[in-house]
Amino acid sequence: MTEDRQSHSPFRDAGTDIRTATEVPDTPQTRAPAYRLAFADDDFLCRDELRPVRLQLELLKPQLVMDERGIESTVVLFGGARIPRPALKEKARTETLKELSRFYDEARVFARKMTEKSLESYGREWVICTGGGPGVMEAGNRGADDAGGQSIGLNIVLPHEQAPNEWVTPDLCFNFHYFAIRKMHFLMRARAVCVFPGGFGTLDEMFEALTLIQTGRMERVPFLLFGRAFWDKIINWEALADAGTISDEDLKLFRFVETADEAIAAIDTWEGAGEKRRHIPGRDN
Repeated sequence: MTEDRQSHSPFRDAGTDIRTATEVPDTPQTRAPAYRLAFADDDFLCRDELRPVRLQLELLKPQLVMDERGIESTVVLFGGARIPRPALKEKARTETLKELSRFYDEARVFARKMTEKSLESYGREWVICTGGGPGVMEAGNRGADDAGGQSIGLNIVLPHEQAPNEWVTPDLCFNFHYFAIRKMHFLMRARAVCVFPGGFGTLDEMFEALTLIQTGRMERVPFLLFGRAFWDKIINWEALADAGTISDEDLKLFRFVETADEAIAAIDTWEGAGEKRRHIPGRDN
């Protein structure tokens, strides 16, 4: 974040005091944890009681950075980290992953074409946003890079080591502790959501977004599921409607596509984008 945004303040800035506090004489008092500035005390900030503060910080940091860079809307790509690059598909763990490798290329082409559209607004609109990891996420950031544009990576700290993929724009490469705040940032600027085959994480992201749209908590946006054969195999959508747990109208909240060009055409012709539901079909008022 830029320093000049704070230069107008008449007050002494926090950064200066952090540096000054390290230059005091070394005494038992200054070595004690109690003496540390609260906002510069990692042990204090990581206490359970400070969780609300950490939640706020994770919400604010990406928000401020993206505001400063003028990013107004995004295109979100959800999808599996295990989807291999086509060049590496022979090393895939399963035949299904090998077959799904084609969606790496589709995600890359889609991201490239949407970034070309984004550049028409000088990178303010339609900015590609992924989870910043490998697989489909990598393909999305890579496609944006192919077009010479910027892209966002919303990484998450996991028990196993995972570095951001090399195609995320460095200044837009964020890291999260809280899944909930990360998912908020996926959707806060979303102008379209594209879901590629994936696992639990992808399903979690997809169903949360669909729930927000279904319940009117989020505006309708183009919501595209790549690879109908995959989705129909793992989810019996019609069974949910037949059981009455969702309505037939809910099945119209999303659309299946197979290629990047199909997805772009669907986005360009999507009806109801920007509208919020005022009631939930199938529920008694």
